[in-house]
Order: sequence, then C-alpha cells, then structure tokens
Amino acid sequence: MDHAAVLVRYDLEERRNARPDAPGARIERAGAVVRQVAGGRGWNGVVWSALDAAGADRAIAEQIAYFTDLGRSFEWKLYGHDGPADLGERLIAAGFRAEESETLMVGEIADLTLEERLPDGVRLLRAADAAGVDLVVAVHQRVFGTDGTALRDHLLARLAADPGTVLAVVALAGDEPVASARLELVPGGDFAGLWGGGTVAEWRGRGLYRALVAHRARVAAAHGCRHVQVDASAMSRPVLERLGLHALTTTTPYVYER
Repeated sequence: MDHAAVLVRYDLEERRNARPDAPGARIERAGAVVRQVAGGRGWNGVVWSALDAAGADRAIAEQIAYFTDLGRSFEWKLYGHDGPADLGERLIAAGFRAEESETLMVGEIADLTLEERLPDGVRLLRAADAAGVDLVVAVHQRVFGTDGTALRDHLLARLAADPGTVLAVVALAGDEPVASARLELVPGGDFAGLWGGGTVAEWRGRGLYRALVAHRARVAAAHGCRHVQVDASAMSRPVLERLGLHALTTTTPYVYER
C-alpha cells in the first residue's frame, strides 16, 4: 500500500470533505478550518485544519470563541502530520487538554486476513433496534468503564435516520453480551470506519476482536468501500497489524471545556 497516497485520500475524503456523523449535526468551513457542530450529546470539534505558524494562534482563538458562544465544549482532533509542527503545544497554551494519542491505521480490504471464527456457543447479532443497541452499550460500558448514554443516543439516531450508514454488532455467549463494535459508512466513500471494538476481560484472547473486524470489513466491502480505518489503541494495534492494517499517522484529541 502506498501510505502517502492513501493518507492524502483519507485527509481529503474524511477530513477536508467531512460529512456530519449524526442527524442534526452540520459541517462548517471557516477559513483553513473544517469543524462539526452538533447539539445535545453529539460530537463538536475541529475535523481538519491547514494552518501555518503565522496564523495558527488566531485560528485557535477563533474556534474557542465560536464554540464558547454556542455554549459547547469541543475537541480539536490533531493528526501527527498536521501543521504547524508545534500545533499541539499551541493548543495546550490556549487552554486545551490533551487526551491519549492513538494510531490511525488503514487497510485495503482485499489484502486483509479476515477470519470470522467464533468460539463455540458464541454468535453475532446485528443491533437493529433499541434492545440490540442496549446490548452493544452494555459491553461498551463494561470494557471502557464510561457512561454509554451518548453512544446509545448516537446509534439510535443513526439507525432511525439512515440505517445504511451504521452497523452495530454484538457477540453473544448464550444471552450474555461479551464483545461489540460498530461500523460507520459514508455513501460512496472509500473509507469505512471501525469504531468501539471491545471484548469483556474474561473473553479476551479467544478471537472475538478479530472476528468483529472481519465481519465489519466484509460488510464494508459489500457497500463498495475499498479501505477500513481505525483509530487504534496501543492494545489493538498489534492485532490490527497482524490482520494487514498499516499505521499511517497518529491522532490526539485536544479537548476544550467551556
């Protein structure tokens, strides 16, 4: 895979020409900044920027003023190749808090090792209603230790407004939800996003994470996507590399609390 060429396409499709990730959200372009504005528990933040040293501080101040006027906290999603080189330091100086960095990993679906092997007694269920979404959220809360209300609202809104753009899937051992993940699609897009993959502690090491990647990648391919992309944690990166995904850059959330 030509890493540089794929990263250019990713920036163009997923960031510069970003589309709203939820009903009611909107994408706005303000000079050299692309941002998403959402209400309620939706994601508000900067998706892309093309800044230089001379204009970076002014652009940062403008985004702070804009979201503060709206009464919203927001995130500046900074990629490792974004400029200027000290943009992260400038964000910290302006009052942002840096959260844990992850690795943007991309794989060409045709080249991936996709084995959808499940342990005996485990089956996959696609969440198509509130009951299924609740199972996905239950795993999310157990794995990540965070409140799943926003995720529940997001999935239900997407399934109601445009079910062809999202897939939520849960692995059930009998009736117990033990792993879950979601796939997000942009109609006509080249990249499908793999999000929220997690397995409860007592079921790790049995291939569930790999099976969920394989399942979602096949669905993405059936929708015409060429690549899958993941913001990978240090734990998931080795697994994804073995499946054939490549590390392209890093991504770090910088959060500004109003």
